[in-house]
Parts: sequence; C-alpha cells; structure tokens
Amino acid sequence: MGSGPHLRLPLPRSRLKRRDDSLIGQVVAANIVLVVLTLLAATVAARIDSSVWDEPRQFGILALAVVLTLCVNLWMLQRRFDPLERLVDRMESFDPAADGRLDLAGDHVTEVDRLGASFQRLLDRIDEERRRTGKLVLRGQEEERRRIARDLHDEVNQALTGVLLRLETLAHDVPADRRPQVAEIKRVTGVAMDELLRLARQLRPTALDDHGLAPAIEAQLRGLAERTGATADLAVDGDPEQLDAETQIVVYRVAQEALANAARHARPGRVEVRLSSHLDGAVELRVRDDGEGFDPLAPAGGGLGLGGMAERARLAGGALELHSTRGSGTELTLRLPS
Repeated sequence: MGSGPHLRLPLPRSRLKRRDDSLIGQVVAANIVLVVLTLLAATVAARIDSSVWDEPRQFGILALAVVLTLCVNLWMLQRRFDPLERLVDRMESFDPAADGRLDLAGDHVTEVDRLGASFQRLLDRIDEERRRTGKLVLRGQEEERRRIARDLHDEVNQALTGVLLRLETLAHDVPADRRPQVAEIKRVTGVAMDELLRLARQLRPTALDDHGLAPAIEAQLRGLAERTGATADLAVDGDPEQLDAETQIVVYRVAQEALANAARHARPGRVEVRLSSHLDGAVELRVRDDGEGFDPLAPAGGGLGLGGMAERARLAGGALELHSTRGSGTELTLRLPS
C-alpha cells in the first residue's frame, strides 16, 4: 500500500506575467546614449578636427573603444542583475500552499538579499494571517454544527417523541385491524429518532468533548469494526490532548471522513490509524486500509469527500496526501504544522 498513484491536494496557483521590457535593456540603452553624448561633448570641448572621422584607423580605434566600453558595461550589468532575475523566477514559481520558505540560495547581492528577505517576511505574515483566519473559519463551522446538533436533539427529536406518545395513545383507540399500521408508523418514527440522534452525535461528537481526541478516534474505529467486521488498530505517539481545540477538531474530522470512506467503499479486512503528536505542536495522522483502493486521479474520487478534507487541512495550515491503487488499499496522511 502507498506505492501506487498518489494525490496531493494543494491550492491552485497562478503564475505572474512578466513584462516584455527589461530593466537591464533600459539601462544599457541609457548608457549608449550617455556614451554617444559624452563623445560628442568631448569632441566639441577638445575642438577635434572633423577630419578625424574620415581617418579609418582613428575612427576604428574610437569605435572599438566605444564597443569595448559598452561590452564591459553590459557584462557588469548582467552580473549585477542575474541574481535579481533568479530571485524573480523563484518568486514566480513559488507555491505558498506547498512550502512556506523561499529558497534564497545562490549569489549574494545586498539589494537582492534584502528583497528576498522582505518577500519572505511578507510570506510569513500571510501564512500567519491565513492560519488565524483558518482557525476562525473552523471555529465558526464547529459552532454551526453544534447549533444544528442541538436543534436536532432538542427540537426535532422532541417533536418526534410527541408523535410517538400520540401514536401510543392512538394505538388503544383504533380498531384491531388498524393497529399493525400504527405499530409500523411507530417503528418508522423510532428509526427516524435514532437516525437523528446519530446525525447529532456526528455533527458534534460527545466523545471528543468528554474524553479527548484519541478516545474519540478509537470510538470511530470500534464503530467501523462493528459495521464491517474489519480489524481496526489505533497507535498513538505523543500526547494529542495537548493540541489546541481547532487542531483536534481538524484531525478528528479527517479521521472520521477517512474511516467512513473505508467502511462505505473499500471493504477492508484491516484498518490502521497512526496519530503522532510532537512537542512543538505539529501532528501527523495516517489512515491506512487494505481494501479495494481506487484511482485518486479519477473524477469519481471527488465523491469521497477529499475536497472537504483538503479544505480543512488548508484552513489549519496543513497538507493532505492520498496514496491509493486499485486492489492495493488506500493511505491518507494529514500533516499539520506547529
């Protein structure tokens, strides 16, 4: 498993368009004009006889001096602007969604180094703001889920409970030949109540609030094992309970969706979950199964909730990777930085 096609889910990027005019070309053109004007001014100031221009040897020496001056000037400008061109190329090809650091290796020029350092500070501020905004979005999503779960439990479920009580009363008053129909309505209502409670627990898992991240994932694994008969295993490295609430939510939601996909589509015989938490706050989650697998580049892969998981990872400043091959299982990896 994990050796087949894989899918990395970063954000799309647009490449900057470069202008056709070049700064180095403008500088060279300006220098040519300055050299010509200087020669003319020197000719006038020194009162050189115009016959000099008619002497091939003297004219050749003068022209050679001008050409050499321009070549040396162009060479020096090229050396000076090459590091800037390389920096611009790196900045244009840089993907902030895949890597938060800009490679500044190469020739060191003071101005270029300052420009690169300024760009890196800008990237750091953007990354910090993106993480802050992402956490606010995740927090808002969870608050909305909590509100919907509360409404399902308190409003809709209570209404269905009232319906059951009325059906119970009605069952004693209807004719005997109608009672099986009333009993069936009661059964369907009870199933609807159980489904609502299940949805409410999925929207806001009580295990995560009451027991913590690792026990909540373990509860998901037990549910998967009961539904599919697969062997489920959880290994925890470090102390995930030290992670902040938003990070725990992201990890739990990705694990929940990955395990739900495995139960619905993979038909696995074994599912393994590895959760690693580091002292600096970074975390890695791996969910691997030995099921049927699929082609992650195929359009059908979009029906597995990969976009939602990748979006959660992005909002938390992390990355999601998926490795799968038909017949060889699937491995999903979530990495969140400190």
